Amino acid sequence: MRPRRTLTTAAAAALVLVLAACGSGGGSGDDSGGNSGDSGGDSGPTAGKVGVILPDTASSTRWETADRPLLERAFEEADVDHDVQNAGGDAQRMATIAEQMIADGVTVLAIVSLDSASGALIERRAAQQGVQTVDYDRLTLGGSAEYYVSFDNVRVGTLQGEGLARCLDDRVGNDESVNIAFLDGSPDDHNATLFSSGAHAVLDEMEGYTSVAEQAVPAWDPRQAAAIFEQMYTRADGDIQGVLAANDGLADSVISILGRDGQAGEVPVTGQDATVDGLQHILAGDQCMTVYKPIDQEVDALAELAVALIDGDEPETTDTARDPKGDRRVPSVLLDPIPIYRDDVKRVIDDGFQSAADVCIRDLEDICAELGIE
Repeated sequence: MRPRRTLTTAAAAALVLVLAACGSGGGSGDDSGGNSGDSGGDSGPTAGKVGVILPDTASSTRWETADRPLLERAFEEADVDHDVQNAGGDAQRMATIAEQMIADGVTVLAIVSLDSASGALIERRAAQQGVQTVDYDRLTLGGSAEYYVSFDNVRVGTLQGEGLARCLDDRVGNDESVNIAFLDGSPDDHNATLFSSGAHAVLDEMEGYTSVAEQAVPAWDPRQAAAIFEQMYTRADGDIQGVLAANDGLADSVISILGRDGQAGEVPVTGQDATVDGLQHILAGDQCMTVYKPIDQEVDALAELAVALIDGDEPETTDTARDPKGDRRVPSVLLDPIPIYRDDVKRVIDDGFQSAADVCIRDLEDICAELGIE
């Protein structure tokens, strides 16, 4: 009745061995997540189980602070048995979790792949077991997921490019030449490619703007980002007027390096994810903007899609996403991201995505009061 899909890993041969070892059953649950749903099979009207594997805790704080609790709540409200775990940045661990979920009877498996090679193997293995798969947030290139749920990631990059141009115009005006550095996300993350393409489509057309440095940050690691940007800044002799940082974690690393040179707040820096740190940097004037992606919308879209698959219905989609490696278009739900500048921070708080108690601390209390954030 249901279409088949696939599974597992990044270091191909090693992971195949892991899956073979796990496939016969036996091992207990992974210590990174644990089952979030009821462990019985027949309780509840929705006859199926959803597994979700989040990627890590380092690339963004969102996975554990937003996605996990929202996913668990959404599936509980839908009365769907579920299991949400985190791979901790380890492709082999993700493969093992996936195999355990399949053995535990998931009928729909959603993954945020750490890289396309390992994600495609996971989806292939799931298909062999009759498990339907969904790419959540990141498209797995060369994968076989039936559906993809995310934000419009080219649009995210477009908003970042427009944001940096707006902030540069406010800081340096239109008459001066501007040197820009691009600090991109992980080269293994297709979203990072889409962010970059959207930003370049805006900034490359701007007269007087010159890209003096661009580098991807492996695994979105903020520590590596700091080292990479410090090298960029040194090679440019500090002659950088704007930084297109792909998310708030990378932006925080950039701001730390600029701060050492007394340039934090003088050089506009973009971001993404509307994290607590990102919003605080925006209020303090050290970060130009961030891109807010209401995660509850993405979670709800995944939950609705998974329930439809469990019920044997065809899920509603809004678009298709191109997988150039697999030479196919994947039916997708693509949501609209939102740019956030200083005057927009209140919206993120009012939505409940972050709390005033977390954001408005110490010297930011007066600024929050001025902006009506409470």
